[in-house]
Amino acid sequence: MRQRELRRGTVDRDPAGRGRRARGCVRGPGASLPPPQLGSKAMATDEKRMQLRGLHHVTAICRDAERTIVFYRDVMGLAVVHDGPSDDDPDSRHVWFGAQDGRAGMLVSFMQYPELPTGVVGVGSTHHFAFVVESAEEQEAWRDYLRGHGVECTDVFDRGAFHSIYIRDPDGHIVEIATSGPGFAAGGPSV
Repeated sequence: MRQRELRRGTVDRDPAGRGRRARGCVRGPGASLPPPQLGSKAMATDEKRMQLRGLHHVTAICRDAERTIVFYRDVMGLAVVHDGPSDDDPDSRHVWFGAQDGRAGMLVSFMQYPELPTGVVGVGSTHHFAFVVESAEEQEAWRDYLRGHGVECTDVFDRGAFHSIYIRDPDGHIVEIATSGPGFAAGGPSV
């Protein structure tokens, strides 16, 4: 597998000449690996093994980067930490939002593809992504602020392990604002 194909393989030119289209998936070295067996002694969470430390970023597709900037910077209060051509597709504008210092775990980015069709929810798509706030009071303040700025926002949902509110961004992505706790018990059963 060539590294360049993995990096540049997310969008392809349509051979019929209708512009660009998103590829169904990117195949990589781990694409055919079987899923780990829960409870096995060979899990990657063992102290001596490599461990995933968190989520670095989420990248979504938008139709209009300027409209996306107005929403995430001006309404949601995120900093634009990088705005330029995508490393994977130099013809696409790639805007990164996050904390002022641009640290991993606080990043969401959008690649601009105005000619792509509107997405559909299905296998292989992402349902939503979530930002976190520290308290129920802060979450309620966000709900009231968003509604006051004309953004449709759900009531608070009690998820047991946390509380959630949901909005949609200008491209229809579902965005959750969740409280930080109490969280799930590690390895515990769902209730």
